[in-house]
Amino acid sequence: MSNKKDPASETLKTDANPAAKLWGGRFSEATDTFVERFTASVMFDQRMALEDIQGSLAHAQMLSEVGVLTADEFRQIEGGLKDIAGEIQAGEFPWSVALEDVHMNIEARLTDRIGATGKKLHTGRSRNDQVATDIRLWLRNRIDAIGSELTRLQTGLVDLAEREAETIMPGFTHLQSAQPVTFGHHLLAWNEMLTRDYERLMDCRKRVNRSPLGAAALAGTSYPIDRARTAELLGFDAPTENSLDSVSDRDFAIEFCAFAALLLTHLSRASEELVLWTSSQFDFIDLPDRFCTGSSIMPQKKNPDVPELVRGKTGRVNGHLIALLTLMKSQPLAYNKDNQEDKEPLFDAADTALDCLRAFADMVPALKAKKENMLAAAARGFSTATDLADYLVRKGVAFRDAHEIVGNSVAFAIEKDCDLADLSLEELQKFSDVIGDDVFEVLTLEGSVAARDHVGGTAPAQVRAACARAKELITAR
Repeated sequence: MSNKKDPASETLKTDANPAAKLWGGRFSEATDTFVERFTASVMFDQRMALEDIQGSLAHAQMLSEVGVLTADEFRQIEGGLKDIAGEIQAGEFPWSVALEDVHMNIEARLTDRIGATGKKLHTGRSRNDQVATDIRLWLRNRIDAIGSELTRLQTGLVDLAEREAETIMPGFTHLQSAQPVTFGHHLLAWNEMLTRDYERLMDCRKRVNRSPLGAAALAGTSYPIDRARTAELLGFDAPTENSLDSVSDRDFAIEFCAFAALLLTHLSRASEELVLWTSSQFDFIDLPDRFCTGSSIMPQKKNPDVPELVRGKTGRVNGHLIALLTLMKSQPLAYNKDNQEDKEPLFDAADTALDCLRAFADMVPALKAKKENMLAAAARGFSTATDLADYLVRKGVAFRDAHEIVGNSVAFAIEKDCDLADLSLEELQKFSDVIGDDVFEVLTLEGSVAARDHVGGTAPAQVRAACARAKELITAR
């Protein structure tokens, strides 16, 4: 049996004395030891410690400005909280399970350091509005970090698309060769998904950036607080409007997780393509070795672990969204202990989204296109068949008739084991006498992509123009 101690047991202290609880006055017996651990959240909510201190500093400053605290009391509280922040950043803070959560741990430590004045900090607020404020502050910081990584990824992606504006590859439907496109055009499709993700993230930030501080337990407070002032001090756009709603809803966290689920879904689709393209069956791209691993038994293997892992983590984030939706669906107003379960899914969804974006932002600019392989693949599968049909329509053939003519031509080419472009003019004219020498201009891959010369099309000139527009949008953020 191992004698190794759980590190948490050394850093998280317990205390069975009911009088040690900040709310213990009404209780006559100690909390059951298991219940104490079961109901505590300090194991995970301590990561909001600096946001908790930030909120407390704003609250204390406001209380001093409205005369609830004296200037000296505020200075004591301010100095004590800043010292505690230093302890936390240095890893020297004595976290205690007995004090349940990050808020009570910090408040108790403040009282230890500055005495009875520390007990005045909680005047005019509750842990209900305190935790709602902390989560919003924490999430706002995370949103900003995720937005920066999204921008970095899109910058690298658009740069790569511009470099590959003329690289021809097969476009697929049903994972079968459909029409030729350029690699740059395909990459810009990824960028469009990420652009919408960024817009959703910034839209979510607007609703996160409201201050619930001052809503207190559920009904507000009788103290002469100034909620607009604390909102201003904390960088919120405004206070929330209703005290009941302020402390009880977590729709902003659900909205963020919905964003994260969509983001990871988009990254997962890109990951799936990267996995396919690096396989020997496709062999379209090369991933640098630093983003891959090998096999313990097969020395020839180079596994695309980064995109595979991003693809796998998508299910995890989707699960967090469902967890939060389920958490909220049956809660009556106002705050309920259920909401303690909001943090771990939110924290992990944010961490996972940020990590996946960092991995992609590092990896995507380093992709190497195997242009010859892409071009050869585009030449297979009759990807210019639609161009032949369009050619016939321009010659006056009804589209449905053109469709049949091309279908017959493809069947003939399959029998000959060649592509449409390899058929002779005489062979093509067996299916329609309107076909002339100029048909081979549309049957080339280069001619096919160049013909899609409109906004949103795959023509190299349009890809470069789309890259320029994308760069303008990114720069304007």
